Amino acid sequence: MEKEVMEKYVKAGNILFETQEYAKKILQPGAELFECAEKIEEFIVKKGAKPAFPVNLSLNENAAHQTPDWNEKTTLKDSDVLKVDIGVHIDGYIADGAFTINHSGEHKQLIEAAELALKNAFALLDKDPSFSEIGTVIEKTISEKGFKVVRNLTGHGLARYLQHAPPSIPNIANNIEKKFEPGKAYAIEPFASTASGYVRESGKVNIFMLEEPRPVRNTHARKIMRFVEENYKTLPFAERWLFRELKMNEFELRVGLRQLLREKCIKAYPILHDVPNSFVAQAENSFIKLEGEIIPLVVPSAGKTKSK
Repeated sequence: MEKEVMEKYVKAGNILFETQEYAKKILQPGAELFECAEKIEEFIVKKGAKPAFPVNLSLNENAAHQTPDWNEKTTLKDSDVLKVDIGVHIDGYIADGAFTINHSGEHKQLIEAAELALKNAFALLDKDPSFSEIGTVIEKTISEKGFKVVRNLTGHGLARYLQHAPPSIPNIANNIEKKFEPGKAYAIEPFASTASGYVRESGKVNIFMLEEPRPVRNTHARKIMRFVEENYKTLPFAERWLFRELKMNEFELRVGLRQLLREKCIKAYPILHDVPNSFVAQAENSFIKLEGEIIPLVVPSAGKTKSK
């Protein structure tokens, strides 16, 4: 990995850590999730970076891909289990990290299970582990705490302007002997659940990603696609971002997005959830793999380790 590229990853990670600390301060009971999401993303920009994807504020049984609507009034409750997944990029180079909040303390053990699974997985990195070893330690850690690992969510690679790049890194025991390649960035993100440990797509979608730009006839669709291609490239974007930046009304926005989905110009990311009335916790950190060295991008979550 070139020194300049590594420096951008590291800078993104430093800003991500500051952003996480800021998010913890404002995500208090009674806070509106829409306002918090906007403030968190604005904080990233003020620090000299950009959001790599819309801030995910996924509540309770929702594991991922939940970001507030442009007109949402949901407030955070003391009893909520909130996954806060934040991505920061510098020139397309992404640091990705997540933590879970529960102010009541009722779900402390669930959150600790996900955090310990992440810690144990990172502790293996200096031993040049296979994906099998990473998945095994994550599943074992969460199972021993009395919870289910979410088996159909995985860690992933990170590439320029691509948040979920190959390969997928399973959070369960597997027989994949592939190892992390030097010169690349990755994210490890275990999820622990009180229920089935299997997430499904809901009908709710407010995160999208440009898949393949192509000519479309609808004026609103063309306007959206042109803006997305110029500003977000292949990174995910939120419907509320378009509403704010393009000054389109609800009808124009919905018509344009439907047309782009129909033409397969963009891809939808529905909210992913376990069974109703369950709870899911998430912990995530990303890192750079070098020859003989691991560089975590959010350092307080794991610390720097060196291979022996």
